[in-house]
Amino acid sequence: MKKLIIAALALAAFSAPLMAAENGPIGIITAMSNELSLLLENAEITDTETIGGVDYNIGTLEGQDVVLVKAGIGKIMAAAGAATLINEFDVSSIIFTGIAGGVGDETEVMDIVVSTDLVVHDYGDMTNDGFVWDAIAGTDNGRIPADPALSDLAYNAAVEVVGEDSAFKGNIATGDQFVASESYVKYLQDSFNSLACEMEGAAVALVAYNYGVPFVVIRCMSDKADGLAHDSYANFGDTAADNSASIVMTMLQEM
Repeated sequence: MKKLIIAALALAAFSAPLMAAENGPIGIITAMSNELSLLLENAEITDTETIGGVDYNIGTLEGQDVVLVKAGIGKIMAAAGAATLINEFDVSSIIFTGIAGGVGDETEVMDIVVSTDLVVHDYGDMTNDGFVWDAIAGTDNGRIPADPALSDLAYNAAVEVVGEDSAFKGNIATGDQFVASESYVKYLQDSFNSLACEMEGAAVALVAYNYGVPFVVIRCMSDKADGLAHDSYANFGDTAADNSASIVMTMLQEM
């Protein structure tokens, strides 16, 4: 009986999600340099560690201990960055900041979308009848819930920075494609009721969720993910990146 109890306790410990370090630094992750630059300019960096070819910048920002990292573009690099923040730096929470394509009819270029939940929109089966989405790359229904407290804090910061009319909360869809297609935007609307699409958020979300680390994704719309997306991104990408970073700094002031 004693052995069974010990085995059961060991199995429970193995199965339960790991919990975040309460007093650890805040991990802030981006995909691209322009999304991180404003944060680095305002931070006091005391050390930089290079792990897996990626620089992790350790310091303080707006009075908070932080680790800032440009993980790279796409789900693979984003997941690796999130796992490193958790396992090497014991972060207490993770904030992803950057730009995205607007999917919701109500969102315009330069609006902000804060995640309530995320989905991996390109996970599934490619059949003779076309692509069939599979919810397995997520939680029970395929949606990965963001931390409600962080989501509320990020939304309030967004309202302060860009105004209530330009701040939204909702689903963000992630896939390894730059979406520039009106028909695919309609698919994301109909399938997930998404407000934005991008290439990293759900990967960070699922890693953080499985480790029990609170997270939120903040995105500023650089385009509408339509046929004009590449031109819009070229014109508004840097400004959108700075807007998203400004919201992160406003968040940190309130934490």
